[in-house]
Amino acid sequence: MFFQQLLHVLTTSGLYSNAIQEAVLLLLPALGGVISERSGVVNVAMEGMMLTGAFVAVVVGLRTQNPWIATIAAIFAGGLMALIHAVVSIRFKANQIISGFGINIFAAGLTSLLSLAIFGTFPGPGHLEAAHELPQISIPGLSAIPFLGPVFFQQNLVVYLAVIILIGVQIVLFRTRLGLRVRAVGEHPQAADTAGINIYMLRYGAVVMSGLLSGFSGAFLSIGVNNTFNDNMTGGRGFIALAAMIFGRWTPFGALGGCLLFGFGEALYANNSALTISPFVLKMLPYALTLIVLAGFVGRSVAPAADGIPYDPAGE
Repeated sequence: MFFQQLLHVLTTSGLYSNAIQEAVLLLLPALGGVISERSGVVNVAMEGMMLTGAFVAVVVGLRTQNPWIATIAAIFAGGLMALIHAVVSIRFKANQIISGFGINIFAAGLTSLLSLAIFGTFPGPGHLEAAHELPQISIPGLSAIPFLGPVFFQQNLVVYLAVIILIGVQIVLFRTRLGLRVRAVGEHPQAADTAGINIYMLRYGAVVMSGLLSGFSGAFLSIGVNNTFNDNMTGGRGFIALAAMIFGRWTPFGALGGCLLFGFGEALYANNSALTISPFVLKMLPYALTLIVLAGFVGRSVAPAADGIPYDPAGE
């Protein structure tokens, strides 16, 4: 009986449509993590940046009733949190992991406090109207294709934008002079500095870019998927995105593979009503996959040589 139910779920387009949606929620911060860590700055604060973006998107969305203004505000909110991480990590040379966890804790507390202060309710401000959400796009003709149409061509606009961003990051990092400089800064900053590359500017830009992408993902989560804000609604997605980045060996398309894997696990939980198995077991699946990936790939994947090491021009 269980295997018949599982086969039924595995052959429905809804499962794969949900998996792509969940994968994109992870892909945007994962790409930000690739950029940041390629420049030599560890970013474990993507969870907090996503959560901040999710909160700001709902607040601004309810005020302006415009999802585009709300999304832009969320992107900049994520960038602001990243700037804090950049200043602490680059300017003051603090431990980057501790800084990242500090931002995650700060974001969780701040969004809960502001939700209570602004809306007078806890844990969330309520739902947005359908007209004020990020839109679903059906591509004419292609969306009518059986099975494949609903999976690939009836998605939220953010899904299509994420594909463009993915290709853009791949091209910039590995096909342009700017990308070469970012990778040089993350591998051998002393040599890059000797060549006249501005280490600090590139690292600041890379970290802030990771925050912009994480804030974008947060906006997608709150006004594109759930259409509300809930306390700690990111649910560890920032950390899973970090695992996907490691799984992908700090490359954009490699990170995409990890995101699709974890997204599939999350989609199975979302379709648990069709399975006679405890939803709690399925809820654990994405996190169990994360632990398996980390156990299998962390020791084998080689991070950029200067990743997590503050740059000291004196070489001390």
